[in-house]
Amino acid sequence: MGRKGAASPQGLHATGGGFSGKMVRWPFSVKRAVIAVALMALLAVVAFGVTREATTTGPAPSSVLSRPAATPPKPAFSRAEEAYIQALWPIHGEVERSTVRVSLGKIFYKTNDLGKAELKARVEAALANYRRAGSQISALQTPPSLARAHDDYLAAVRLFEQSALEVLKMFDDGNDEHLLAAYPLSQEGSNKIREVGARFWQDEFPPN
Repeated sequence: MGRKGAASPQGLHATGGGFSGKMVRWPFSVKRAVIAVALMALLAVVAFGVTREATTTGPAPSSVLSRPAATPPKPAFSRAEEAYIQALWPIHGEVERSTVRVSLGKIFYKTNDLGKAELKARVEAALANYRRAGSQISALQTPPSLARAHDDYLAAVRLFEQSALEVLKMFDDGNDEHLLAAYPLSQEGSNKIREVGARFWQDEFPPN
């Protein structure tokens, strides 16, 4: 299946663009709107990382300000659990950045703003990061209480790895359908990481 010259409104809705219904006139092109939204998402991830680095070195926020008085505090993590979560954090950051770069690369590729060679380079770099992250996570000292979360996060990284391998098949046979086949794998991986992150890093994954 050949590559389309530009993304249709239906195609944008499938990739999270949020457009549906009849075509209307916008002050900016659809392509620029998609790129703007994608860049805003990337900047949000980077901004969060910078903010978290700053806040983790400063004084702890007041418990009165951080949660309503009526909400019972969650049990504190043990020293072993804290050590594990802190060791996982930089690995998590690399996984998140790789995933965002690949997601943006797919969008830019479908809008003809990124060539196949550039997309391939992004996916290969992400695959190397996922494999390194898997090895690093496997080597962590995991408290028994966090064994399930550890396994779930490692499974998520494996799903990202499988997704990247699926995308790379496109560069062998020229079939863009591999992008669609790779999406459910990465989506399942993201869901698993969100579940783990909601427990470990509430600032990044606030409750709905």
